Amino acid sequence: MKTIFDFFKSASGEHPDDVKGIRHALLQFVKQELQKAEGGEGANIKGLGIFIHCSPAARHVYESAVFTEDPEQLKNEIQRISDDYSLDLPSGWSLEVAFDEAIPDDAVEMQNLPIALLVKTKTHFVKQQAKAYLKALSGKTLQPIYEITSAGGKYNIGRDEKAQSDEGYFRTNHIAFPSESDDERNKYISRQHAHIEWDTSIAKFVLFADEGGIPPRNKVKLRSALTEKTVKLHATQIGQELAEGDQIILGESVVLEFSFKPQHHE
Repeated sequence: MKTIFDFFKSASGEHPDDVKGIRHALLQFVKQELQKAEGGEGANIKGLGIFIHCSPAARHVYESAVFTEDPEQLKNEIQRISDDYSLDLPSGWSLEVAFDEAIPDDAVEMQNLPIALLVKTKTHFVKQQAKAYLKALSGKTLQPIYEITSAGGKYNIGRDEKAQSDEGYFRTNHIAFPSESDDERNKYISRQHAHIEWDTSIAKFVLFADEGGIPPRNKVKLRSALTEKTVKLHATQIGQELAEGDQIILGESVVLEFSFKPQHHE
Protein backbone atom coordinates (compact mmCIF):
# COMPACT_ATOMS: atom_id res chain seq x y z
CA MET A 1 0.00 0.00 0.00
CA LYS A 2 1.36 3.39 -0.98
CA THR A 3 1.74 6.07 1.62
CA ILE A 4 1.86 9.82 1.08
CA PHE A 5 5.66 9.62 1.27
CA ASP A 6 5.75 7.31 -1.74
CA PHE A 7 3.89 9.86 -3.79
CA PHE A 8 6.54 12.46 -3.04
CA LYS A 9 9.27 10.23 -4.52
CA SER A 10 9.00 11.51 -8.06
CA ALA A 11 11.94 11.41 -10.43
CA SER A 12 13.05 14.83 -9.27
CA GLY A 13 12.37 14.02 -5.64
CA GLU A 14 10.44 17.27 -5.30
CA HIS A 15 6.71 16.67 -5.53
CA PRO A 16 4.03 14.26 -6.72
CA ASP A 17 3.31 14.61 -10.42
CA ASP A 18 0.50 12.17 -11.12
CA VAL A 19 -3.22 12.56 -10.55
CA LYS A 20 -3.54 10.28 -7.54
CA GLY A 21 -0.39 11.64 -5.91
CA ILE A 22 -1.51 15.24 -6.26
CA ARG A 23 -5.00 14.46 -4.99
CA HIS A 24 -3.71 12.49 -2.01
CA ALA A 25 -1.24 15.20 -1.03
CA LEU A 26 -3.93 17.86 -1.38
CA LEU A 27 -6.40 15.96 0.79
CA GLN A 28 -3.76 15.40 3.48
CA PHE A 29 -3.02 19.11 3.42
CA VAL A 30 -6.72 19.98 3.70
CA LYS A 31 -7.05 17.63 6.68
CA GLN A 32 -4.04 19.21 8.35
CA GLU A 33 -5.39 22.75 7.90
CA LEU A 34 -8.91 21.82 8.99
CA GLN A 35 -7.51 20.34 12.17
CA LYS A 36 -5.86 23.69 12.88
CA ALA A 37 -8.98 25.73 12.18
CA GLU A 38 -10.99 26.60 15.27
CA GLY A 39 -8.80 24.31 17.33
CA GLY A 40 -10.11 21.27 15.52
CA GLU A 41 -13.74 22.35 15.65
CA GLY A 42 -15.12 22.89 12.14
CA ALA A 43 -18.55 24.26 13.03
CA ASN A 44 -17.59 27.84 12.15
CA ILE A 45 -16.18 26.94 8.74
CA LYS A 46 -18.30 28.28 5.92
CA GLY A 47 -16.26 27.04 3.01
CA LEU A 48 -12.92 26.21 1.45
CA GLY A 49 -11.14 27.85 -1.44
CA ILE A 50 -8.44 25.97 -3.35
CA PHE A 51 -6.15 28.05 -5.56
CA ILE A 52 -3.95 26.30 -8.13
CA HIS A 53 -1.08 27.92 -10.06
CA CYS A 54 0.41 25.13 -12.16
CA SER A 55 2.13 25.21 -15.54
CA PRO A 56 -0.09 24.99 -18.63
CA ALA A 57 1.46 21.60 -19.44
CA ALA A 58 0.46 20.20 -16.03
CA ARG A 59 -2.99 21.75 -15.88
CA HIS A 60 -4.84 18.69 -17.18
CA VAL A 61 -3.25 16.59 -14.41
CA TYR A 62 -4.35 19.06 -11.71
CA GLU A 63 -7.82 19.35 -13.24
CA SER A 64 -8.19 15.59 -12.98
CA ALA A 65 -6.79 15.59 -9.45
CA VAL A 66 -9.50 17.98 -8.23
CA PHE A 67 -12.30 16.38 -10.29
CA THR A 68 -12.92 19.53 -12.36
CA GLU A 69 -15.62 17.78 -14.38
CA ASP A 70 -17.45 16.71 -11.23
CA PRO A 71 -16.63 19.12 -8.36
CA GLU A 72 -18.90 17.27 -5.94
CA GLN A 73 -16.44 14.36 -5.92
CA LEU A 74 -13.70 16.43 -4.30
CA LYS A 75 -16.18 17.91 -1.85
CA ASN A 76 -17.32 14.40 -0.94
CA GLU A 77 -13.69 13.34 -0.35
CA ILE A 78 -13.17 16.28 2.00
CA GLN A 79 -16.46 15.58 3.76
CA ARG A 80 -15.31 12.00 4.30
CA ILE A 81 -12.11 13.26 5.92
CA SER A 82 -14.16 15.60 8.11
CA ASP A 83 -16.35 12.71 9.24
CA ASP A 84 -13.43 10.33 9.83
CA TYR A 85 -11.54 12.83 11.96
CA SER A 86 -14.57 14.43 13.68
CA LEU A 87 -13.84 17.86 12.21
CA ASP A 88 -17.56 18.67 12.25
CA LEU A 89 -17.94 20.61 9.01
CA PRO A 90 -21.40 22.22 9.06
CA SER A 91 -24.06 21.37 6.49
CA GLY A 92 -24.03 23.69 3.51
CA TRP A 93 -20.29 24.40 3.50
CA SER A 94 -18.97 25.42 0.08
CA LEU A 95 -15.95 24.43 -1.99
CA GLU A 96 -14.42 26.61 -4.69
CA VAL A 97 -11.51 25.58 -6.91
CA ALA A 98 -9.78 28.28 -8.97
CA PHE A 99 -6.92 28.14 -11.43
CA ASP A 100 -4.58 31.12 -11.90
CA GLU A 101 -6.50 33.50 -9.67
CA ALA A 102 -4.90 35.83 -7.13
CA ILE A 103 -4.14 34.01 -3.88
CA PRO A 104 -5.76 35.74 -0.87
CA ASP A 105 -3.46 36.96 1.90
CA ASP A 106 -4.93 34.49 4.36
CA ALA A 107 -4.50 31.43 2.16
CA VAL A 108 -1.91 28.84 3.22
CA GLU A 109 0.38 27.56 0.48
CA MET A 110 1.54 23.97 0.17
CA GLN A 111 5.29 23.47 0.29
CA ASN A 112 5.49 20.78 -2.37
CA LEU A 113 2.71 21.72 -4.80
CA PRO A 114 1.56 25.00 -6.42
CA ILE A 115 -1.65 24.96 -4.39
CA ALA A 116 -2.98 27.26 -1.67
CA LEU A 117 -5.94 26.71 0.66
CA LEU A 118 -8.21 29.34 2.16
CA VAL A 119 -10.41 28.26 5.06
CA LYS A 120 -13.41 30.60 5.12
CA THR A 121 -15.29 31.00 8.38
CA LYS A 122 -18.51 32.80 9.20
CA THR A 123 -16.55 35.77 10.45
CA HIS A 124 -13.43 35.51 8.34
CA PHE A 125 -13.57 35.91 4.57
CA VAL A 126 -10.81 38.41 4.08
CA LYS A 127 -8.00 39.60 6.19
CA GLN A 128 -9.64 40.79 9.40
CA GLN A 129 -6.70 42.03 11.43
CA ALA A 130 -5.00 45.29 10.63
CA LYS A 131 -3.06 48.07 12.25
CA ALA A 132 -2.67 51.62 10.97
CA TYR A 133 -1.17 54.92 12.07
CA LEU A 134 -2.27 58.55 12.00
CA LYS A 135 0.04 61.51 12.12
CA ALA A 136 -0.79 65.22 12.00
CA LEU A 137 0.89 66.96 9.05
CA SER A 138 -0.67 70.25 10.13
CA GLY A 139 -2.43 71.13 13.35
CA LYS A 140 -1.20 69.74 16.66
CA THR A 141 -2.41 66.54 18.32
CA LEU A 142 -1.91 65.44 21.93
CA GLN A 143 0.21 62.54 20.75
CA PRO A 144 2.68 62.67 17.85
CA ILE A 145 1.50 59.32 16.46
CA TYR A 146 -1.76 57.43 16.92
CA GLU A 147 -2.01 53.69 16.37
CA ILE A 148 -5.39 52.23 15.50
CA THR A 149 -6.32 48.56 15.11
CA SER A 150 -9.13 46.57 13.53
CA ALA A 151 -10.08 45.33 17.00
CA GLY A 152 -10.15 48.79 18.55
CA GLY A 153 -13.67 49.80 17.62
CA LYS A 154 -14.55 53.43 16.93
CA TYR A 155 -11.82 56.08 17.03
CA ASN A 156 -13.22 59.57 17.56
CA ILE A 157 -11.41 62.62 16.14
CA GLY A 158 -12.02 66.08 17.55
CA ARG A 159 -10.97 69.07 19.63
CA ASP A 160 -9.87 68.12 23.16
CA GLU A 161 -9.66 64.63 24.59
CA LYS A 162 -12.78 65.05 26.74
CA ALA A 163 -15.35 67.16 24.96
CA GLN A 164 -18.94 68.03 25.84
CA SER A 165 -21.40 67.83 23.00
CA ASP A 166 -24.23 70.26 22.31
CA GLU A 167 -26.57 67.61 23.71
CA GLY A 168 -24.71 67.70 27.02
CA TYR A 169 -22.98 64.32 26.99
CA PHE A 170 -19.21 63.89 27.10
CA ARG A 171 -17.31 62.25 24.31
CA THR A 172 -13.76 60.92 24.32
CA ASN A 173 -11.71 61.92 21.32
CA HIS A 174 -9.09 59.25 20.79
CA ILE A 175 -7.28 61.48 18.29
CA ALA A 176 -7.39 64.84 20.00
CA PHE A 177 -6.43 68.39 19.04
CA PRO A 178 -6.07 70.37 22.29
CA SER A 179 -7.76 73.79 22.47
CA GLU A 180 -4.85 75.24 24.44
CA SER A 181 -2.32 74.47 21.73
CA ASP A 182 -0.23 77.28 20.29
CA ASP A 183 -1.30 76.06 16.86
CA GLU A 184 -4.19 78.32 15.84
CA ARG A 185 -5.52 75.71 13.40
CA ASN A 186 -6.73 73.55 16.28
CA LYS A 187 -9.50 76.08 17.01
CA TYR A 188 -11.23 75.14 13.75
CA ILE A 189 -11.64 71.53 14.79
CA SER A 190 -15.06 70.55 16.11
CA ARG A 191 -15.48 68.69 19.40
CA GLN A 192 -17.31 66.01 17.38
CA HIS A 193 -15.55 66.25 14.06
CA ALA A 194 -15.11 62.73 12.64
CA HIS A 195 -14.37 59.11 13.47
CA ILE A 196 -12.67 56.05 11.97
CA GLU A 197 -13.81 52.47 12.35
CA TRP A 198 -13.00 49.06 10.87
CA ASP A 199 -15.56 47.62 8.46
CA THR A 200 -15.39 43.83 8.71
CA SER A 201 -17.40 43.29 5.51
CA ILE A 202 -14.72 44.93 3.34
CA ALA A 203 -11.74 44.62 5.72
CA LYS A 204 -10.88 48.31 5.56
CA PHE A 205 -10.70 51.30 7.85
CA VAL A 206 -13.47 53.77 7.01
CA LEU A 207 -13.66 57.51 7.74
CA PHE A 208 -16.98 59.10 8.76
CA ALA A 209 -17.88 62.73 9.38
CA ASP A 210 -19.65 63.43 12.67
CA GLU A 211 -22.21 66.16 13.38
CA GLY A 212 -19.56 68.81 13.91
CA GLY A 213 -17.75 67.89 10.73
CA ILE A 214 -20.45 68.42 8.14
CA PRO A 215 -21.56 71.73 6.60
CA PRO A 216 -22.56 74.33 7.51
CA ARG A 217 -20.43 73.85 10.60
CA ASN A 218 -17.02 72.38 9.73
CA LYS A 219 -15.67 70.16 6.98
CA VAL A 220 -14.20 66.70 6.50
CA LYS A 221 -12.43 65.90 3.26
CA LEU A 222 -10.35 62.95 2.12
CA ARG A 223 -7.55 63.33 -0.40
CA SER A 224 -6.58 60.08 -2.09
CA ALA A 225 -2.86 59.34 -2.30
CA LEU A 226 -3.53 57.12 -5.32
CA THR A 227 -5.75 59.36 -7.49
CA GLU A 228 -4.91 62.72 -5.86
CA LYS A 229 -8.63 63.51 -5.88
CA THR A 230 -10.37 65.09 -2.89
CA VAL A 231 -13.78 63.90 -1.70
CA LYS A 232 -15.98 65.91 0.66
CA LEU A 233 -18.03 64.07 3.27
CA HIS A 234 -21.52 65.59 3.36
CA ALA A 235 -23.39 63.13 5.59
CA THR A 236 -22.67 61.26 8.79
CA GLN A 237 -23.97 57.93 7.43
CA ILE A 238 -21.74 57.66 4.35
CA GLY A 239 -18.10 56.74 4.97
CA GLN A 240 -14.99 56.76 2.82
CA GLU A 241 -12.52 53.88 2.71
CA LEU A 242 -8.98 54.73 3.79
CA ALA A 243 -5.91 53.64 1.86
CA GLU A 244 -2.15 54.00 2.29
CA GLY A 245 -1.01 57.62 2.30
CA ASP A 246 -4.49 59.19 2.23
CA GLN A 247 -4.83 62.60 3.85
CA ILE A 248 -7.77 63.46 6.10
CA ILE A 249 -8.48 67.20 5.96
CA LEU A 250 -10.38 68.64 8.94
CA GLY A 251 -11.78 72.18 8.90
CA GLU A 252 -9.78 74.29 6.51
CA SER A 253 -6.17 73.35 7.06
CA VAL A 254 -5.65 70.55 9.62
CA VAL A 255 -4.34 67.39 7.94
CA LEU A 256 -3.93 63.84 9.26
CA GLU A 257 -1.97 61.29 7.25
CA PHE A 258 -3.19 57.67 7.26
CA SER A 259 -0.64 54.89 6.82
CA PHE A 260 -0.18 51.18 7.43
CA LYS A 261 3.56 51.70 7.88
CA PRO A 262 4.92 52.22 11.39
CA GLN A 263 5.46 55.92 11.95
CA HIS A 264 8.35 57.55 13.74
CA HIS A 265 8.10 60.88 15.45
CA GLU A 266 10.62 63.34 14.12
